Amino acid sequence: MKVQDFTVEKYFEALRQNAAAVLILLPQNISSVPHETVKSFMVTENEALQKETLIPLYVVPEDEQLLYMYEEVKQAAASRTSSIFVRVLRSMVTATAFQILVSNNNAIKAITDNTIVTLEGVLPGTGEDAPTIVITAHYDSYGLAPWLSYGADSNGSGVTILLELARLFQKLYSSSSTRPQYNLMFSLTGGGKYNFLGTKRWIEENLDHAESSLLHDSVAFVLCLDTVAKGDELYVHVSRPPKPDTPLHSFIQQLEEVVSFRFPWVKVGLVHKKINLVESTVAWEHERYSLRRILGFTLSHVEDPKSELRGSILDTMSQVDSRKLKRNGIIIAEALARYMYNLSDKGSPKDVQVFKSHLDFQDSRMSSLMSFLTSVPRAAQLLHKEPSQILLVNSLEHEFKRYLQQVHRHTFRQDKRDPDITFYDQMNQPIVMYRVKPAAFDLFLGGCITAYLGIAYYSIQ
Repeated sequence: MKVQDFTVEKYFEALRQNAAAVLILLPQNISSVPHETVKSFMVTENEALQKETLIPLYVVPEDEQLLYMYEEVKQAAASRTSSIFVRVLRSMVTATAFQILVSNNNAIKAITDNTIVTLEGVLPGTGEDAPTIVITAHYDSYGLAPWLSYGADSNGSGVTILLELARLFQKLYSSSSTRPQYNLMFSLTGGGKYNFLGTKRWIEENLDHAESSLLHDSVAFVLCLDTVAKGDELYVHVSRPPKPDTPLHSFIQQLEEVVSFRFPWVKVGLVHKKINLVESTVAWEHERYSLRRILGFTLSHVEDPKSELRGSILDTMSQVDSRKLKRNGIIIAEALARYMYNLSDKGSPKDVQVFKSHLDFQDSRMSSLMSFLTSVPRAAQLLHKEPSQILLVNSLEHEFKRYLQQVHRHTFRQDKRDPDITFYDQMNQPIVMYRVKPAAFDLFLGGCITAYLGIAYYSIQ
């Protein structure tokens, strides 16, 4: 199948026909794929990831030979409109079948030494008992093929905005006259696509095992950034509706004020979803904090947590709107500043801009960050040993050290406490396709030889 062929209907039809395998041809230039085709593929990809099947799925970048084979398969499928007798006869003589061989001599094994890295940095506020605001985003990606999962919108966008927020607020914190009375903690977590495993471990380490941690003190709220590079909607996902006079309620008010005066076409919505303790997985990162009674929420342009937009191999740079990414970053930064400096109660104009001139978001820097993040696949099972992925995590740590103080790198080794998540090696396997004649051709050829010998024998007699 080509990308445009991979629809829910055709995929399930292949399953009903007990296909030996499904081979998806990925175009070299994904940006040339129409938007509707990308959306349809993402929906089917999500269905395929949720459905258990014994039929293997392969994703391969297309080339001339594969496209030639594709055309042969397409012509064979078109010949089904002929009569049964003609179709059977033609298939016996001319049909070509394909054999897929995964050229791998080693057995696929579970990864026993998988590690998840979480990065943490702090901008300390004024005062000894300053409350803490945590800004967090997960940096790994997800999709049908780990080696092709680049995660631009989900969640390269969240990481990019977080790093820009760290750079801009560091300038405000560098002067005692503009340093607010809040500790600002930034956290980049791994394992986000696997039940936010890195977030869970990080919270456990800070609350259960660490003697001193900012999470032990007063936490105003935790702001989670997830999929924020598209759309004209900005949804605030919460586990319980915010009560008046709470930090979360005040921040949402500031968010709405910034949007109404600077970006009135943007819709801000509140999505309330209770945590179902019966389910084994959580929908958003803030739910990990809510389970430990820490007030948190997630900002995203995605309304449904099960949206196909949150995990696809087609989530590349071509799916990112750089202008909307910057706009969402400005909205978040301005709302944070208004809340932290209490600008509304101080009588500041509602259209005041804190981040402008040298404090503005830099287009070139955001573009470079997104390009860097999407330059290598970031699936969780690849990040612990592949050189390019290790370099990416090290570079993120370097960015933290440029702007933040008290930077820590937490490395969590997966253990028996996570029996439901098992990673396997050999995600990138060489595939060889052979063109072969079907078994019916051998039968037909054997019949022809027998007939020839029989005619020759009776002629001689």
